[in-house]
Amino acid sequence: MILVSNTNFEKIFKQFKREVEREGIIKEMKEREFYEKPSEIRKRKKLRKYRPHITSQK
Repeated sequence: MILVSNTNFEKIFKQFKREVEREGIIKEMKEREFYEKPSEIRKRKKLRKYRPHITSQK
């Protein structure tokens, strides 16, 4: 059994979390958690596409 100091573990864990966040793994997991109908996917993508135009007009 290998013992790892607490500070070393925290450093490694933070690095792991950054890598996971950068790769978008957690975001993809949350998106796949529930079934989304194809029409809802298209609607969401369309809203995302036009969102900058909508917010800049206000």
